Amino acid sequence: MTVVRDAVTYFESSARRYRYTFRGSLFASFLSPILFLSAMGLGLGQLVDRQAGEAIIDGFAYVTFIAPGLMATTAMQAGASDSSWPVLAGLKWLKTYHGVLASPVSVGGLVLGHVAFVTVRVLLVTLVYGVIATLFDAMDLWRALFAVLPAGLTGLAFAGTVMGYSSYLNNDIGLANLFRYGITPMFLFSGAFFPITQLPEFAQPLAAMTPLWHGVELTRAAALGTPTSWNPILHVAVLLAFATVGLFFASRKMTERLVS
Repeated sequence: MTVVRDAVTYFESSARRYRYTFRGSLFASFLSPILFLSAMGLGLGQLVDRQAGEAIIDGFAYVTFIAPGLMATTAMQAGASDSSWPVLAGLKWLKTYHGVLASPVSVGGLVLGHVAFVTVRVLLVTLVYGVIATLFDAMDLWRALFAVLPAGLTGLAFAGTVMGYSSYLNNDIGLANLFRYGITPMFLFSGAFFPITQLPEFAQPLAAMTPLWHGVELTRAAALGTPTSWNPILHVAVLLAFATVGLFFASRKMTERLVS
């Protein structure tokens, strides 16, 4: 219970700081889905639908097909971004985590509180995305609200995993490589823009190993009512496993760097 209490304390501190920056992030949260759905959904989507006939991909118009995928990728990017450079800054550059641990807050509380706050932020961002998607007639409102939950789970998986990775770094070269060779390829090839069955056969198992693919599958199923490739429980289990393993390594390494 001490860890939970410490996590609540750190969460409250993060929320208080966020009061001064939320306007800028809120503007970006509205702007991003409008730009993506306009360009990829309506712009490219009209070409795809015209070339293929009517609504072709899984029986949906292209904008409808990619909207849940983009919601999941937005959750990935938000979770990864908030657990990468800010974590390294807290450990090495600004040393805010040293200040946190000078208070009664424990390392476990810090890690859990950070991921909890990031997850709440992901939920808010994806909620905005879902509302904007309904304005593009890409989702039903109630299904869009339901899809926020698996998208939030996707953000949690990346928040925990990237925090664990970031806690081992001494400079930001590893973060640049993570986004260049990890986040960006996942964004493009994990099923958000087209089914992974359209990838070469050797690449399909690689795509299925990524947490984003599981998040896209769950989010699309929630938003459109389509069946998932695996049992939904397995998709959820994979995402929770990524988050749990990441949190374990984050707590372990941060204890080593900040306490030991």
